Amino acid sequence: MRGLKQILPVLATGPVSVDANATDSNSSLILAEDRTRRPDILHKFKRYRGGWNITNKHYWASVGFTGAPGFILAILWFTIFGLALYILCCCRQRIKGEQQGLLFSYWISLLLLIVFTFAAVIGCSLLSLGQDKFHREISDTLEFVVKQSDVIVENLRNVTEYLQDAKTISVAQIVIPQGEQDQIEELNENLIRAADELEEITSDSADKIQKAVDVVRDALIVVAGVMILLAVLGLLLAVLGFRHIIYILVVIGWLLVAGTFILCGVFTVLNNAITDACVAMQEWVDHPNADTTLDRILPCVDKFTTNQTLYKSKEVTSDLVNVTNQVITNVANGNMSPNAGAAYYNQSGPLMPALCNPFDYQLNDRPCLPQEVNFTNAAQVWQNYVCNVSNGICVTPGRVTPNISEQLVTAVNLSYGLQHYTPFLLDLTDCTFVRETFTTIRQVYCPVLQLHVKWVYIGLALVSVGVMLSLIFWIICTRQMPHRDEKFNPITTKMMDKPSVQMESKEKASV
Repeated sequence: MRGLKQILPVLATGPVSVDANATDSNSSLILAEDRTRRPDILHKFKRYRGGWNITNKHYWASVGFTGAPGFILAILWFTIFGLALYILCCCRQRIKGEQQGLLFSYWISLLLLIVFTFAAVIGCSLLSLGQDKFHREISDTLEFVVKQSDVIVENLRNVTEYLQDAKTISVAQIVIPQGEQDQIEELNENLIRAADELEEITSDSADKIQKAVDVVRDALIVVAGVMILLAVLGLLLAVLGFRHIIYILVVIGWLLVAGTFILCGVFTVLNNAITDACVAMQEWVDHPNADTTLDRILPCVDKFTTNQTLYKSKEVTSDLVNVTNQVITNVANGNMSPNAGAAYYNQSGPLMPALCNPFDYQLNDRPCLPQEVNFTNAAQVWQNYVCNVSNGICVTPGRVTPNISEQLVTAVNLSYGLQHYTPFLLDLTDCTFVRETFTTIRQVYCPVLQLHVKWVYIGLALVSVGVMLSLIFWIICTRQMPHRDEKFNPITTKMMDKPSVQMESKEKASV
């Protein structure tokens, strides 16, 4: 198996031929191709074949076509009912007839009006409940994506901190070579830039989607509130026989119903767009590709940068272990004479065990030897080899001074920290982390989102149809009501009786 040291020079000069072919193959992947074959209104209604692509106006034109039934209903309702209102107003005197004998028909119309009003109220309730759950669920989805992005960003920045600390570490005045320190500095700059780019793209996309969803929520809340008020108020006024006010409400309802039909079309589009996105995520998981518009939701980190970081983190871990073992072998376990300078501090006693290097010379994994200590128990084992000092010289048996022991433990902690992030870097290399995120969204969030969008759609449909039929029966009820009947309209009766009372008072005054 080739080691990373053999892979990195190839990565530096360019991708190998196999990877290049794989990238070209993946670049031709069309996400959700079968679902998105719809008429494109911007391309003379020809079939759109570009797949799920939120940056393509033709995709939005094709998915927008799925809302055509709602938009067409809005136009037909606006035109036909508007024409009917015009005819009713212009021919009002001509079609006005006797209303006596229509009491039974009036009660039937009133009963139907109550049923349609009740349907509109149910629709408003379902609309309010659906939009609340939809808004909450899509906010949770966006929060989940941002949190996943934050985990990647935080881990990348932690790796840069470990690398930065490793660059400046000194164990018994032994440090990492200067050339390697320069490479670490360059890599840290690339990592910080990649982390900042990932954080910016994800947060900006989430903010834009959240703002759009907030606008939709506010619109639905207003529609639900106005519609339920209109339906109930219209029913009361129809029962009381306030014909002129009813006509005003009819005009308002006429416009609002057209608006709710449009919203039905919008949510049909939204439902299809969400389903397209969920299917696209699943297909991307099955065929990972870094060059799709899913990068605008949660992009993969640049593969060259992740490969280089993985390689460098292993190399620095190995170098830290080598520096540590060099101090243990040449200084701590050495039988120094007093004229050895800083390397002599009267070290004595049993020899210290060396630190296990988890990688071989090719940076492949290697098992620890029985006489070696690992990252988890090194500090505890080495504590048995620390001597007591006076003026920097050991006065009790021991192989290291407390100061050197602290430097060794610091090197071990840095090595352990870098090794701890190796699985994370491996996940970044093949985009496993992003694939797991999209898989979770597809399996956990998508079904709930689609369900709540349907709730909103059904609520809008009930409101639209309920209020639409209520408008018609407002007019029927007010026209069929037995006018001038005290039982049904005492206010009108009193107004009609008022002139006769005035005439009787005048006659009495003249007498």
